[in-house]
Amino acid sequence: LVGPKRSGSCVHIDPLGTAAWNTSIRGRKRWVLFPPGTPKHIVKGKSVIRDGEDDEAINYFVDLLPRMRRRYAGRIRIIDFIQQEGETVFVPEGWWHAVLNLDDTMAVTQNFCSSVNLPVAWRKCRVERKKMARKWLYKLDETRPDLARVVRDVNAEDGFPMEEYLDYKKRRREEKREKKLKKKAKKRSREGREGGDGDEEQQQQLIR
Repeated sequence: LVGPKRSGSCVHIDPLGTAAWNTSIRGRKRWVLFPPGTPKHIVKGKSVIRDGEDDEAINYFVDLLPRMRRRYAGRIRIIDFIQQEGETVFVPEGWWHAVLNLDDTMAVTQNFCSSVNLPVAWRKCRVERKKMARKWLYKLDETRPDLARVVRDVNAEDGFPMEEYLDYKKRRREEKREKKLKKKAKKRSREGREGGDGDEEQQQQLIR
């Protein structure tokens, strides 16, 4: 990630139940984090934003966050700190967070799923990224059967039916083949009708 001073990211939760790490290679970043369960409307500053104001990262830290501290003093937990150059920040899954670049910055970041947050990430992935979830489970069967068992146990616990990846691939091939056959049949039918119309026109000309 490369960003100029005063740029950053608006408050959000990382997708699919993933955690993340961020290492600053150059420059400082200011972070604010809210624990899971903090109401979304509070975190987003909906009750303190004013008409015409933006909610970009710089506005969030300069305008909204101070008002939120005053309005919700003692009612919510806010973790606010500065990441120095060379430091790594870990963001657990489910934590709201926003970032403001205090300098021109360069950083390396990665979202990831470990065995710790696997059940949470899996429950989100199988609903929000169905195709990816099937392939993920297929790869776990190949490389980490211990984690594949965890995932299958989660599915069994939730009563969540799931098509196996190879069965899915076979079904999709058959659906595509069927679609092509229908398209060809429709094209032949259309060409046949057009050809028939031409023959009839020729016959009318011969009669005349």
